[in-house]
Amino acid sequence: MWVISGPSGVGKGTVCNRLRELRPDVHYSVSMTTRARRPGEQEGVSYHFVTPERFEDLVAQKQFLEHALVHRSHYYGTPRAPVDKAVAAGIPVVLEIDLQGARQVKANMPEAQLVFLEPPSWDELVDRLRGRGTEDEATQKRRLETAKQELDARQEADHIVENAVVEDTVATLIDLMGL
Repeated sequence: MWVISGPSGVGKGTVCNRLRELRPDVHYSVSMTTRARRPGEQEGVSYHFVTPERFEDLVAQKQFLEHALVHRSHYYGTPRAPVDKAVAAGIPVVLEIDLQGARQVKANMPEAQLVFLEPPSWDELVDRLRGRGTEDEATQKRRLETAKQELDARQEADHIVENAVVEDTVATLIDLMGL
């Protein structure tokens, strides 16, 4: 199991989408969230979008491998059943999650390898996050505050990979994962 983590705006989604194109034989977990769908996102592909009430019901039923309230605003979580099924079948698994979730996965599954994607610079991260144009100023500010904390904790990862050029980053991940 490989856990891809890093701050908002570092390019986790872009990197994992490209990895998915090149290695469709790997199981890519689809997270669940209570946040609104962004332009271009598809239900069941980008995320499973649910209400906070539905999410809380699933938490109570212990249906998540990990879950967290992220940026003090929305729940995110990894449904447990599809991951357990892939692991049991011997299929490599890739999770794209925030640092809070990555810590939970590592605590529950110490064999999981945590890969932290870091930006080439702080200024590049700010430009990427703001350039998305998907969040208002207050949300961007919250995400950048969280990003500082996540960058300070990157040494918790088993591997740190700089995401400067997507194709280079994906090639590094493929080599690292032995895919």
